[in-house]
Amino acid sequence: MTDTAPLTAPDPDDLAANGVFWDLEPLLDGAASVDALLEQADAIAAGLEGERDTLAEADAAGWAAVMRKIERLQELISRAGHHAMLSFSENTMNPAAGAAMAGMQETTAQLGARILFIDLVWADLDDTVAEAHLASGELDFCKHHLANQRRYRDHLLSEPEERVLTESSVSGAPAWSRLFDELQSAIEVELPGDGNEAQVVGLEAALSQLQHPDRDVRATTAAAVTKGLEPGIRTRAYVFNTLLLDKSVGDRLRNYPSWVSSMNLSNEASDESVQALVDAVVGRYDIPQRWYRLKADVLGVDRLADYDRMASVADSESSIGWAEGTAVVRDAYASFSDELATVVGKFIDEGWIHAPATPGKRPGAFCAYSVPSHHPYVLLNWTGRTRDVATLAHELGHGVHGYLAREQGIFHQSTPLTLAETASVFGETVTNNRLLSMLDDPNERFSLLASTLEDSIATVFRQVAMNRFEDLVHTARRTEGELSVERFGEFWAESQAAMLGDAVEISEGYTTWWSYIPHFIHTPGYVYAYAYGQLLALSVYARYQAEGDAFVPAYLELLKAGGSRSPEELGKIVDCDLADPGFWDAGLRIVEGQLDAAEAAAKAAGRL
Repeated sequence: MTDTAPLTAPDPDDLAANGVFWDLEPLLDGAASVDALLEQADAIAAGLEGERDTLAEADAAGWAAVMRKIERLQELISRAGHHAMLSFSENTMNPAAGAAMAGMQETTAQLGARILFIDLVWADLDDTVAEAHLASGELDFCKHHLANQRRYRDHLLSEPEERVLTESSVSGAPAWSRLFDELQSAIEVELPGDGNEAQVVGLEAALSQLQHPDRDVRATTAAAVTKGLEPGIRTRAYVFNTLLLDKSVGDRLRNYPSWVSSMNLSNEASDESVQALVDAVVGRYDIPQRWYRLKADVLGVDRLADYDRMASVADSESSIGWAEGTAVVRDAYASFSDELATVVGKFIDEGWIHAPATPGKRPGAFCAYSVPSHHPYVLLNWTGRTRDVATLAHELGHGVHGYLAREQGIFHQSTPLTLAETASVFGETVTNNRLLSMLDDPNERFSLLASTLEDSIATVFRQVAMNRFEDLVHTARRTEGELSVERFGEFWAESQAAMLGDAVEISEGYTTWWSYIPHFIHTPGYVYAYAYGQLLALSVYARYQAEGDAFVPAYLELLKAGGSRSPEELGKIVDCDLADPGFWDAGLRIVEGQLDAAEAAAKAAGRL
């Protein structure tokens, strides 16, 4: 498949990435424990409390001194928080890890409540005074952060009210989110095993079987997943209902005009611009529908069922071990930039990744930036399938972004969620195109082009369909009251059917599959950011294809800038005009071009 020497077939340990664990102890930075870090943070918070009476009259240098103390405070809290969260993610069924995370969250909320007056004083400053402070140069290390803070002025409450909400927050949404994680991680799916014995696997492993080339296996797996979701579904629905209510109360108290407005503000995007993105994607639902009709022809069925959407179009099922998968990703990043490849090598070689799908582990994959003085971490659930290579490339895109943006400091390392997917999708695209350049076999080329297209469809169209589901349930919870499992299912079917059209048959069992998706629970309103990031990343990659190596410095500049500028300013670094209403249409045309290429490859491979 590649121009490198062929690797031997992976052994079982390599196939499962056994032994590929991260090392979290350096996060403690020499401290004896998470509690020791929080004790240091407590001392800083006590010092900051002494600034209460003089802060409003402070000059720019005084504010800079305060922000430097907050910088150190956040460093300590983030180290403690990430150690607790990542430990819990390793095994959500571990009571000690759960208790440690809960204790950390409680202490962090108390610390935040003690110093929240600083944000309120800053927000209350006269515009002329605040602008002068920001223009002085003293606050450049946190300038964009502070400018953004003032955008929340219309949504802040009084200090006593904010303090109550901050201290009580730990027993609110975070607690329900943790319960959801534990319920989700405990889901078991019973699949047919060898002989007459059934094989009990976790949800993540079961869902990966939906890529199997055998339709009977996919149908059996889908039925088993539906059955596995039944126990506890009413409890998960109650968790969802509670979080929907919690958000509606918060939005009302803070005067947000819609359920998604707070997320948009955090993303530095207007409600109107986000709706323009959603409308543009919904307006091109013909793209996934055309692909699913084409895929039905390729698979030799009259019409796809919902469990066929992820089916591999490869002639046979293949497995890939950790050694080969990481070699592919290293090679792909090196084909673009030696600097990025070096950072990727650090993740793989220096214990920054937790890869195997171990019992109780949080499903899915993510990258945690940790703190600028340390390095990010990546969590995977490696199942030995070729799709895992793309996931690795995706999460390492996040990883190199976070690593290179460390120079921006804790206030500016992270981007808004709308730009957070840019580097990940770009890295995944580089990997897929690198692989494509190494393939000569028409069937292999078609399989890879199909996989690339399906990634775009899943990230753009499916995520917007999930945004439409969220819109339905948040709106209904505010107008109808508590929603039943069946009502959730109706909204899920409605939003999915709008995207799939008559190209895919939705089974009755599929109406419960909303109940395992964590984004709805942890970060309401987040999912549209995937579409935003995918379309932006494809546009950025198109610039790279047009300019070649000359484009690389601009891309690295974008990554190193982190979140130090607005999305529009960051887009300009790579010649993307995010303020142009036609920008999203141009990105969607790139996806349509992927569809054209996949169709042509299918014909060349004799699959149509």
